[in-house]
Amino acid sequence: MDGVEYYYEIVGSGPPLLLLHGFTGDYRTWLPFVKYWKESYQLIMIDILGHGKSDSPSDQNRYDIKSVAADLAFFLEQLNIEKAHVLGYSMGGRLALTFAILYPEKVASLILESSSPGLQLAEEKKARIQQDEKIANMILDQGLEEFVHYWEDIPLFSSQKLLEAKVQEQIRIHRLEQNPIGLANSLKGMGTGKQPSWWPELSDIKMPLLLLCGELDTKFCQLNGNMKDYAPHAQLHMFLEAGHAIHVEKPDYFGTIVKKFIDNVERGVNQNVDCLDK
Repeated sequence: MDGVEYYYEIVGSGPPLLLLHGFTGDYRTWLPFVKYWKESYQLIMIDILGHGKSDSPSDQNRYDIKSVAADLAFFLEQLNIEKAHVLGYSMGGRLALTFAILYPEKVASLILESSSPGLQLAEEKKARIQQDEKIANMILDQGLEEFVHYWEDIPLFSSQKLLEAKVQEQIRIHRLEQNPIGLANSLKGMGTGKQPSWWPELSDIKMPLLLLCGELDTKFCQLNGNMKDYAPHAQLHMFLEAGHAIHVEKPDYFGTIVKKFIDNVERGVNQNVDCLDK
């Protein structure tokens, strides 16, 4: 696709569900959910550019989020898929939202886990770009091990310290297996500061939209509440006792909520799942 190759795996059968992982992740993010969804949906798990087994170009401009969204559109066309449900986590959620805004005809429903439409103010964008550049340079100058140690300790992932040690270790292994150039260029080319602000476009989204956040991730719950104000037809679900990575911290309930939402979309049910985790 435009000079780069993407790695992907497809499991299951039924309406297609495109799954987009977060920064430092890859297609393996979604393997625990195959058991929940494979009987109902065709799961398309792709490594986003710069991650996993997909290419990691040296040109940071190739990671522009609109360009990567165009890659996804071409990718689905090559699979002869006219329309797919799309689920994205964090960075993958920003990509999923970008894809839905630019190619709405290709999206049956949109599920955003701990995601953002971008930054609205120029000074916020500038500060975030500088921050991402600093972290990208850490990856390249100090190596993956030093970066992963730093990344694990940022406040965004503090709730993951409560996970079983083997789960934390698996996440760490996956991060250490990433390509340093791919991670650095993902921050430089597809970071939150670099992407367009999609806030005004939220009101134009017509497909069913589900926003997911974890109670302990107060920043993103606030963001998602604001997103719902811009897109009043959207549904918001907050998971109690969960942080940023809901799919890791509450996998069983996450799998259930996602399946219920997509099942209702497929049945044409007028649903409202705005609620707190029980």
